[in-house]
Amino acid sequence: MLIFYSVKIAVTGKGGVGKTTVAAALSRVYASEGNRVLAVDADPDANLASAFGLAPEEVQKLRPIAEMTELIEERTGARPGAMGGMFKLNPRVDDIPEEFGKRFDNIVLLITGRSKEAASGCYCPENVLLRRLIKHLIVERDEVVILDMEAGIEHLTRGTAEAVDAFIVVVEPGTRSLQTAETIKKMALGLGIKRVFAVANKVRSGADIEFIKQGIGDMIFAGSIGFNPSIIEADMKGEAPFNPRLMEEIKKIKEALS
Repeated sequence: MLIFYSVKIAVTGKGGVGKTTVAAALSRVYASEGNRVLAVDADPDANLASAFGLAPEEVQKLRPIAEMTELIEERTGARPGAMGGMFKLNPRVDDIPEEFGKRFDNIVLLITGRSKEAASGCYCPENVLLRRLIKHLIVERDEVVILDMEAGIEHLTRGTAEAVDAFIVVVEPGTRSLQTAETIKKMALGLGIKRVFAVANKVRSGADIEFIKQGIGDMIFAGSIGFNPSIIEADMKGEAPFNPRLMEEIKKIKEALS
C-alpha cells in the first residue's frame, strides 16, 4: 500500500559530510513511493543536480533563483543589489518551482542559491524574494519538500522554521563535525524547530556509531550510513550514488523521521 506524504525536511551539516547525498537519496525514496517531491538546493555551492546524476549539460542549464536579475526585479519591483528604496515585501513565488525547476522521475529540482547580501540578513530585493520563496515551499506546498542547505540556517526565519517537520544534521565520525552539529542544533532550536535529527555518515564500525551517539547530546539519532567507496566513485564520475545498500539505509532513516 502506498502512503503519500506532505512533509518538509531540511538537511544540513558541515561541508563534506555527505548532506547532499542524503538529501538526494531521501528525495528518491519518497518519489519511488509515488509522492510528489520538490528537492531544493539552497546551498551556494550547488551540487544537488549532480548528486541526482543529471548530465553536465543539464546541470549547466539550471540557474539559481538568486542570480535571476530579471525575475527578482519583476517580482519585487527593484533591481538586485539595490539597498533601501521601495519594493514588494510579499512577492509572488508560487509559480517559481514549476516555471524554473527541473522535472524528472516525480521530482522537481529547484536551485535557489543565495545572494551575497543574504547572509547578513539585509532587506534587499533578492533576499526578500528568496525568503518568501523558502517560506512558500515549507509552509504552503502540499507535497514532500527536501532542502539541501549549507552548514547553517540562514534561509530560515522563525515562522518558516517552525513548519519544518524534520531538521537533519548529517555528521561523520570526527570532533569538528560534531562541533558544527552542536552549533547548528542550537540555531535550529532557537528558531523553534522542535525535531532535530542526527544522521551518521561514513561509519566504519559500531564504535563510530557510539562515538557519534555520545557526541550529539539530545539530538534524535535517525540512523547511519556505512562508509561506501562506491559513493565516492560515483561522485568522481558525476553519477548518481544510489546503490542498493545506500537506498536501504536511507529507507530506514526515512522511517525514523516519521
